[in-house]
Amino acid sequence: MGISSATLLVKRLGIHAAVAATLGLAALTGGAAQAAYPDRPITLVVGFPPGGGGDLYGRLIATAMGKTIGQTVIVENRPGAGGNIAAGLVAKAAPDGYTILLAMSGNLAVSPAFKPQSLPYKVPEDFTPIGLILEAPHGLFVATQSRFKSAQEVINTAKDKELTFASTGTGGAAHIGMETIKELGHLKLLHVPYKGSGPAITDMIGGQIDMFFATASPLVPQVQQGQLRVLALTGSQRSPILPDVPTFKELGIDMTMTQWYGLAAPAGTPPDVVKMLSDHLSRALKDPSVQNTIRKDAAMERDLPLNQFKQYIVQDIANYRKAATPDLLKQIGQ
Repeated sequence: MGISSATLLVKRLGIHAAVAATLGLAALTGGAAQAAYPDRPITLVVGFPPGGGGDLYGRLIATAMGKTIGQTVIVENRPGAGGNIAAGLVAKAAPDGYTILLAMSGNLAVSPAFKPQSLPYKVPEDFTPIGLILEAPHGLFVATQSRFKSAQEVINTAKDKELTFASTGTGGAAHIGMETIKELGHLKLLHVPYKGSGPAITDMIGGQIDMFFATASPLVPQVQQGQLRVLALTGSQRSPILPDVPTFKELGIDMTMTQWYGLAAPAGTPPDVVKMLSDHLSRALKDPSVQNTIRKDAAMERDLPLNQFKQYIVQDIANYRKAATPDLLKQIGQ
């Protein structure tokens, strides 16, 4: 018995309907899988050993984001080369949102500005910025018994007589910051590099060096306890925690560069994943306990998401390149 054309039409329509249903199910399944991000812990790679300033900020944000994003954010410490090792690892990680970087001035601005040819990554090309976390000013510190009672005294003296300043390493953000102050203020300053703040402070108290220039936040407790004095800070405005300390800008030296921290993902991370991470970072920065932890040491949270953070990074690289005097390039071996 033959099959009628009507029957064949019905069968064909059934096949098409089944195919359409299968495709629709696949689309729904794909959408569900995408919406399920994150379905496993996220790793935040930090370029400092446990306990350092950057590590503390990384753990603070990891804990806060973990409370709202629905997964644990695990801190993985990969110290070395001023944070460049961590940045190199994240740049080459799978762009799936499960490996992100605690970005900072050193690895995403200073190094790209001064030694891009020696880095295993490019900025901003190899990263997708998630958002800025905070800015911390650099400070000019002296011993409590120092003859210098104000930054203006230092400036006036250094115009005629060479003074020494310490930093925690040649080519670091603090070193370059003070060299910028030296250039802008037409000061006579000699850089003395140290391997850490402890030895630098010990020698400063002992009178071997005149000043120490460093990121202020880790040293604020020593200032508050009377062990050190801070004469001036970088940044565009005074710190609420140290309201009596002027900015260099107030003193006529327009050096506002700060130490900053943010989050970045590998280039190619899906936009919706990056947006989710950025939204949860913004939520973390609105948490009063997070704000209090950041502000108590003279830093300030700054919610600058996505492309705004990318523009911020590009501008900071440009600022550091402007500081690249022949003398400074010679000092850092470039």
